[in-house]
Amino acid sequence: MKIAARRTATFALMMMVALPAFAGDPAGAQPPIAVQMYTLRNAGSLDQQLKIVHDAGVHAVETVGTQNVSAAELKQLLDRYAIKAISSHVQLADLRNDLDAAIAFNRAIGNTVLVVPYLDQKDRPTDAAGWTALGTELGQISKRVRAQGMRLAYHNHDFELVDFNGKTGLELLFAAAGPDLQTELDLAWVQRSGHDPVVMLGKFKGRLFAVHAKDNAPKGEAEDEGGFAAVGQGVLDWNAILPAAAADGVQWYIVEHDQPHDPAKAIQAGADYLRAHLTARAQR
Repeated sequence: MKIAARRTATFALMMMVALPAFAGDPAGAQPPIAVQMYTLRNAGSLDQQLKIVHDAGVHAVETVGTQNVSAAELKQLLDRYAIKAISSHVQLADLRNDLDAAIAFNRAIGNTVLVVPYLDQKDRPTDAAGWTALGTELGQISKRVRAQGMRLAYHNHDFELVDFNGKTGLELLFAAAGPDLQTELDLAWVQRSGHDPVVMLGKFKGRLFAVHAKDNAPKGEAEDEGGFAAVGQGVLDWNAILPAAAADGVQWYIVEHDQPHDPAKAIQAGADYLRAHLTARAQR
């Protein structure tokens, strides 16, 4: 009995030591799902927005710039809801003009990935040479970011996917940027551009930091929501996309909806769909 009691006590002690590690890393025990905070921009205060993420069972977010708060305030709110910032959308102008400030802010909140989210009309190349030049510039920025222990990624819309003699602008950009630049493929925009998301994933194998997981509604539907739909409720073929994404090395699946009527519902639906399907695939 004494030996059994000792073994029980030893096991209990081991569990007490191990549990804080699980508690401190809530995302470690679930699929790598995050939420893009742009989805929640009209959903109340930042505190309320993060509570929506938490209540959806998600423990990671991609922030939008500084979220209009100080780094200390953002970190406090993230910690309150046991949420980790896994990336941040940082405007190209900020990367060009004050990269050190962007790096310092994100280091303070615990984030290590900066993402170019969108190109203003004036910054969009109109020919192959322009996309190559932009890629060269982003390659140089990505090296500076890498030297600070971080990574740079690029998020697409549809205008990067125009063809130039058999290569899209996005492919030209990445070819010129070199290996440090990662990609964050927005699969709904890929599909809208007329390209197959599965094929596009394959073109960036090994450089896929994340995908933006959102859906397109059937043509003519949800026009008051920009034609977008919650993940799994639209026309994208997720049964083909998810295994391709895993095979091609996607690290994060970031739930997004550009114009949701009900942001909390869109996030919950997307997170539930991804959790169910990613977990099922992991168990096969």
